[in-house]
Amino acid sequence: MSDASPHDRLAAPRHQADLLLYRLYRIHVTAGRLVVHMCETDYGITRREWRILSFLAEREGALSSQLAEHAMLDRARTSRTLTSLAAKKLVSRQPRPSDRREVHVFLTEEGRRLYGEIYPRVAAINREIVSTLSATERAVLDAAVDTLQAEASRMVAAHRNLPPPVDGADGSGLRA
Repeated sequence: MSDASPHDRLAAPRHQADLLLYRLYRIHVTAGRLVVHMCETDYGITRREWRILSFLAEREGALSSQLAEHAMLDRARTSRTLTSLAAKKLVSRQPRPSDRREVHVFLTEEGRRLYGEIYPRVAAINREIVSTLSATERAVLDAAVDTLQAEASRMVAAHRNLPPPVDGADGSGLRA
């Protein structure tokens, strides 16, 4: 039984606009447009390419399967994105000598340089969004997001037959 009051939009949503997933999606799409525009206009890369670059900056030598999982892309999209990044000379793929099916991916010097230019700008967008919250509100939000992610992960784990997440789908039929 829920302890939700009738005015608690999160626990007792009455409209789509009250749904947590929809509200988070709207924030993501609204602010994400700034990042997408910057990446495409100023750097000639897509949001998927940015996502892969930023993951690689933290985990050099990751396997393409790890990239797919982290970026929430299927393996085919990940492969296409890596092919595009390699053509732009931003990543290199290095097969493992003992098993050529296992490919490790690394940023090139140009990929590291590009990441170094983009990341501070993306972080500034993030800072501006959360600047409207007090330090206490940010701490509460941070803890709440971690709690919600843990619960979402638990719920997904309980449904073993779910397909892996696919970029662009938010679970409500909306496309990013």
